[in-house]
Amino acid sequence: MGKVAFIGAGPGAADLITLRGARLLARADVVLHDALTDPALRELAPRAQWIHVGKRGFCDSTGQAAINALIVRHGREDGLVVRLKGGDPSVFGRLEEELQACAEAGLEVEVVPGVTAALAAAADTLRPLTRRGSGRSVSLTTAMTRTGDLHASRSADTEVFYMAGKQLGPLSRRLREAGWDPATPVSVVSRAGWPDQLHSDHTLDTLAQASLLHAGRPTVVVVGAGARAVDAARAPVASASAACREGIAPDQGLGQTLKP
Repeated sequence: MGKVAFIGAGPGAADLITLRGARLLARADVVLHDALTDPALRELAPRAQWIHVGKRGFCDSTGQAAINALIVRHGREDGLVVRLKGGDPSVFGRLEEELQACAEAGLEVEVVPGVTAALAAAADTLRPLTRRGSGRSVSLTTAMTRTGDLHASRSADTEVFYMAGKQLGPLSRRLREAGWDPATPVSVVSRAGWPDQLHSDHTLDTLAQASLLHAGRPTVVVVGAGARAVDAARAPVASASAACREGIAPDQGLGQTLKP
């Protein structure tokens, strides 16, 4: 009887995987991987058998029952099975169903967290999801339910919608119906964490305009406090003297430049 490790690969480029995840992946005998994991991760486990079990919205994909069966079969037959998931396994990754399958089969499991798309989108766009004084809560939700219904609410200062690229117009309407001001800022990021990520700024009134730009790409929609651009006049800036006290050259380690 082997072990199954659920590893979050991050939402994009291979170097977003955690060090713990990379080390465990290197020991894998079998890797069951999602559609959106970076192929470069194969270099970390060259001796493993790689099996594609990806899901893509509105496209042909591997059924969950088949994935569960593969996890259990290889878990019983092989030493270390890695279930490599895009983003974080516990955020819209069907982790509960796969953990249940392992529990029923008596398999040992481990879960290694990863960077979820909402965090990558915030980093790529320099838009913190929480803001002191105005953004104390964050909600992560899918735009569509399992039954195909579109649900949107006003439950947090920042609402992040996953897998929303095909529903931007209807999402805008539902959010306004839920009480959001039409002028509420919205940040749309597709392929967050990848070198070719795209970002566009909107309000709820103009959100539908993002559909063409982000068409066919995994898309995250950030609504509310976390969608606002950082005010450069108020943003803390590391001074040269502070950097020198930390042993950092004044032109190094200060990250991206904020533009007014």
